Amino acid sequence: MKRLLLCCCAALLALSATAQPGYVPAPENLVARQQFADSRFGIFLHWGLYALPGQGEWVMNNRSINRDEYALLAGGFYPSKFDARAWVEAFRKAGARYICFTTRHHDGFSMFHTAQSPYNVVDATSFGRDVVKELAEECHRQGLGLHFYYSLIDWWREDAPRGRTGLGTGRDPGKENADAYFDFMKAQLTELLTQYGKVGAIWFDGVWDQDQNPGFDWRLGELYTLIHRLQPACLIINNHHLVPFEGEDAQTFERDLPGENTAGLSGQEVSSLPLETCQTMNGSWGYSLTDRNYKSAEELIRYLAGAAGRGGNLLLNIGPQPDGALPEAALERLGAIGEWLRMNGETIYGTQAGPVTPRAWGVTTRRGDRVFVHILDWPDTELFVPLKGMRVREAVTHADGSKVAFRQDDEGVLLQLGTQPAAPDHIVVLTVKE
Repeated sequence: MKRLLLCCCAALLALSATAQPGYVPAPENLVARQQFADSRFGIFLHWGLYALPGQGEWVMNNRSINRDEYALLAGGFYPSKFDARAWVEAFRKAGARYICFTTRHHDGFSMFHTAQSPYNVVDATSFGRDVVKELAEECHRQGLGLHFYYSLIDWWREDAPRGRTGLGTGRDPGKENADAYFDFMKAQLTELLTQYGKVGAIWFDGVWDQDQNPGFDWRLGELYTLIHRLQPACLIINNHHLVPFEGEDAQTFERDLPGENTAGLSGQEVSSLPLETCQTMNGSWGYSLTDRNYKSAEELIRYLAGAAGRGGNLLLNIGPQPDGALPEAALERLGAIGEWLRMNGETIYGTQAGPVTPRAWGVTTRRGDRVFVHILDWPDTELFVPLKGMRVREAVTHADGSKVAFRQDDEGVLLQLGTQPAAPDHIVVLTVKE
């Protein structure tokens, strides 16, 4: 992932016209888009060699670590506590419907057994196990969707095109070879899409690395065409912080809900594609020894509801420890989210953004003739919900079904809330008729 605030130049905007011209989603792709939108909650996993120094996934760039020295980390990578079954079970119990795993991050190390380079988790470590294979098998067994994060940039490979990051890693500029690098990426993507079963999405990152090079071509058309040919239902998601390019199947937002831009990375327009926002549990994507600044379970639940109320999914990130265990703080929060979703999942899963745009007090979601009013910031004893053109037949609390008194006029409905309950999200269910 990218920590810096970036300003993408007009040259990158032109990529949208050259990504996959004339793309028509296959019928199974359209079905997959709806399934993705209905899922509403996924788990992001940033895990690789960078877990060992415990300074996040950008440590190679941030500390200008020489590529040969960085590669020595592989000799110490032996995550004895890694248990794909336990991971997936924890995510499933938390209510997640899919995971997105970093198959290869910017440091260039592949967390799967690739024939394209010995610099991978099987051939370069004494651990010798294909992490992606084990995760894929468990996801398929336990019914979770499987998405693959794949970095377009590489700070380790000498043939990789130089952008504005990873310039201090000791690579020989004379060995840069864009043709060889793109052949490498296409071969790896082919492996990922032919050796690990059904893949729900390929999640790209790194387009922004060339935002100061207007003549650079990421050849996204080649990559997108390959993916859709190998698995037509596989969604393409690209974290480029721009409006979606032709050939992409969903739109993602980094550290912000759709339509917001508090982190400075999401000023792009919100498209009509399925939406997703990726957010961290603490302040880091990869494991950090010093980052204990975890968001509370209540805050994460409100964020999940806020995403659903904007018609989007929450892809919630965890940085597993170097030994392969999930941080205890993360497991605690997953448990709380799962408990909340078991009681309130019908107001999140399979819903649409509600008829009321996000407000200071919260959001709405909708399923059929029911509008779920998610009150995230208690407004006092009354709440006006602007439902112009709708008639409310009944209002009840979702927690226990108790009736909520209301008055209605042509502009909306005024709910009589009473005293504030001890809940991160107080939900009122309105049965409506248009």
